[in-house]
Amino acid sequence: MAYPWVGSLGRIPAAPAGVAWPCGGQPPAGLAAAVAPADGGPHEREAQVGHRRRKRPRGRFGPVVASWVAERAREHGGFDVDVVDLAEIEIPLALPAESPKFAGDAYPRPAAMAPLTAALADADAVILVTPEYNHSYPAALKAAIDWHFTQWTAKPVAFVSYGGAAGGRHAVLHLENVLTELHAVTIRDGLAFPNYFTGWQDGQPLDAGAAGYAKTLLDQLAWWAGALRTARAAVPYPA
Repeated sequence: MAYPWVGSLGRIPAAPAGVAWPCGGQPPAGLAAAVAPADGGPHEREAQVGHRRRKRPRGRFGPVVASWVAERAREHGGFDVDVVDLAEIEIPLALPAESPKFAGDAYPRPAAMAPLTAALADADAVILVTPEYNHSYPAALKAAIDWHFTQWTAKPVAFVSYGGAAGGRHAVLHLENVLTELHAVTIRDGLAFPNYFTGWQDGQPLDAGAAGYAKTLLDQLAWWAGALRTARAAVPYPA
């Protein structure tokens, strides 16, 4: 069953006065969905479901969830969608000595990281699609976040998670703390998929309510994207 993620750590500032988007406004320039890399081990494991046994899928499941989310975003009509798969990006775990906060465009990122940096810089909103490992999120996703700073500032970030019984909720709780530190605005309603290995079939969630929950996430993300873009254009963010 999919259900909305209600994050207890999200910090959302008040909307600027006079902001009325999307009515009469323009849609956000882009939506970047960052997909955590290589989830799932090389061996199949079995999950007990009632009196039946189903085998966990081999290989990565992140692209399945990300593709479904991206399609919902395209159907929503408020976004130009750009999907970035972190498994295809060079993301070193060791960071340079200087901080990206002060280095700006001179920060020495690997050349192969340029597509990720550009996607984050151009986007007015971001959805992070992540699994859960040991009650948190993957190291590659943390590294991708840490290699950037201003690209997150005063932008809304929503979360779609998947995993076992918790549906990736522990990963999202940790991500909310991290993104708040980077001056991003985390969206209250997200989407979690518990027991994904039995809850999906042919690239689609079996929960009939999942699309409705995704629309709620996207409606909130679009509102914040428009409001924050207007605010950034009017007054520099006091980071």
